[in-house]
Amino acid sequence: MPVAYETTEAVQDYAKAIYSLWRRSDEPVSTSAIADRLEVSPASASAMVKRLASLGLVEHEPYRGVELTPAGRRVALEVIRHHRLLELYLAEALGMPWDRVHEEAEVLEHAISPELSELIARKLGNPTHDPHGDPIPTSDGEIEESPTRALAELEPGERGTFARVSDADPEMLRYLSERGIAPGATLELVGREPFEGPLTVRTGRREHALGVGLARAMRVE
Repeated sequence: MPVAYETTEAVQDYAKAIYSLWRRSDEPVSTSAIADRLEVSPASASAMVKRLASLGLVEHEPYRGVELTPAGRRVALEVIRHHRLLELYLAEALGMPWDRVHEEAEVLEHAISPELSELIARKLGNPTHDPHGDPIPTSDGEIEESPTRALAELEPGERGTFARVSDADPEMLRYLSERGIAPGATLELVGREPFEGPLTVRTGRREHALGVGLARAMRVE
């Protein structure tokens, strides 16, 4: 999967952001959404999109949005593979809490070579998922995204297996960790308060109150 030319950190960050935003809707991504995701100005996002287009990494149609080309997808999935392998290595080999590995991997993902990435993968037994339940792309640029639903979409009485959770908010991850809720757990929605109130979720014999924002970030199968 390694790309055939050097890419800068900014190019990698934009490719990864575009891929992540596209995954949410399966539609072309607006430059404003990219700017929000990366916390840059719309003008900066537009300029970088033009650069990505000149590199053959995206296709951009005004008023329609941005899409990754096959080459752009390779860039995105390579850096995502590095990121998720690093998260798992930091968690399993170094014992770092899962609420801290994302921030460290954000920095290190740009520094490691594809060769080091493969050594880490072999050391970990060629894993398929990171500590937050996200699938790890293969070295060939394939990724298996199983269909999931947000926990917040369940109806009272419905159950699901906790599959993955956004790693963007460490506070959310710490909240789950303190309650022993991790990917693989069976969750049952017991009830929900009206007007965007908290949800009551049962796992094992315990019940927990989860805010709507957290329940939307948690995905179940």
